[in-house]
Amino acid sequence: MNRSLIPNLITLTNLLLGCIAIVCTLTGRIDMVPWLIFAACWADFFDGLAARILKVSSPMGLQLDSLADMVTFGVVPGIVAFKLLEGALNNPNIFLLLPGFLITLFAAYRLAKFNVDTRQTSGFLGMATPAATGFIVSLIDVQAYNILGLGSWVSNPFFLYTVILLFSFLLVSEIPMFSLKFKRIGWHGNEVRYIFMVLGLGLFFALMAMGYRFAGIPFVIALYFLISIVDNILHPSPSISSH
Repeated sequence: MNRSLIPNLITLTNLLLGCIAIVCTLTGRIDMVPWLIFAACWADFFDGLAARILKVSSPMGLQLDSLADMVTFGVVPGIVAFKLLEGALNNPNIFLLLPGFLITLFAAYRLAKFNVDTRQTSGFLGMATPAATGFIVSLIDVQAYNILGLGSWVSNPFFLYTVILLFSFLLVSEIPMFSLKFKRIGWHGNEVRYIFMVLGLGLFFALMAMGYRFAGIPFVIALYFLISIVDNILHPSPSISSH
């Protein structure tokens, strides 16, 4: 078996999960979408890891990854935002729902920009599409489980419009954010990654154990953004290299 097929198959798994998430959103099984996106995020992580381990990275793999990400982390959050707005508005006009697809448009711009931006090799400029998608999609569980009484916020169209605009901006911003890709496993040089992983995973699994499913993801993404800002203040860099 050609070794280069392995990471490509993992990437196609990411794409398949995104397609299933779209079907679930449109057929009344939106509750399944957070699980599908969670699995797709792991596929998106492991395809690059597999390519590096097998030493089969290629321009085709990069393009395939971007195409898969466009569906899973571009189209899916746009459709989910559309459906959340539909539920939040009474007798909605189609034009009031279309802003949900701003996420899709800005995700497309970010992915195209990333492919030609030579500065992003070890960190991110702007928020990565999986992080933005994780936040949007997890609002499904925030609403369903009403974590900390925030479920009513997701039913407020003005809150949803604010989230859509905020994350559309973050996707294409020039704000440096750290990547979770490890080039080595030691503490030195990876301090911010380990601190985030301990705090983020601890928070995520604690809320998961309390029965909130993926409703803790917005707090994890907020923590990621906060740590990125603090890291930028403590360790300012004139340039950055990311995904």
